[in-house]
Amino acid sequence: MELVVATKNKKKFKEIKQIIRNLGFKKVKIFSLLDYPKIPKIVEDGRSFKDNAIKKAVKIAKFTGKLILGEDSGLEVEALNDRPGIYSARFAGRNKNDLNNNLKLLRLLKDLPLNKRKARYVCAVALANKDGLVAVREGFCNGLIGFRMQGKYGFGYDPLFIIPKYKKTFAQLGPTIKHKMSHRFKALKKLKNILKNYFEN
Repeated sequence: MELVVATKNKKKFKEIKQIIRNLGFKKVKIFSLLDYPKIPKIVEDGRSFKDNAIKKAVKIAKFTGKLILGEDSGLEVEALNDRPGIYSARFAGRNKNDLNNNLKLLRLLKDLPLNKRKARYVCAVALANKDGLVAVREGFCNGLIGFRMQGKYGFGYDPLFIIPKYKKTFAQLGPTIKHKMSHRFKALKKLKNILKNYFEN
């Protein structure tokens, strides 16, 4: 029983792997694209998170012949007309990285009060094998964008993304809480029965 996660992002892979394990797939061998150095480069030029997740899953499944999990995720900020959206990872342009992306977001929202800083994380996951697309699902997590970065866990916009229930950012709450309520958890949870049936058959 093998599953390949279509990412080279070590932090994202670690998170997805942990969530899949927590969903009960303890015996499944989980790999990332770092285990496949000759994999073709995938250009993420879709118009939605779903488009990008499907493209990754289907193309890499055809190349490897294995079961592939494609994932695309990002942040939508209401006051910015849902930006950065699919451009979340490259929001800061040429100098894109987590820190610069967060700093740009803070600059754009600098004059807004907390109640005008509504945002949501979006995650699309697609499952494909050598015959094509098996399933695609989405998960969402609502929150607010803070006024400064707080916390040491996670990645991306986690240091700014406040969960109102806890009044803390994902980066402060850590993986134990995040992995039970995040956009990524919700999307992967919707694939649980599909994965279960696939591995049992």
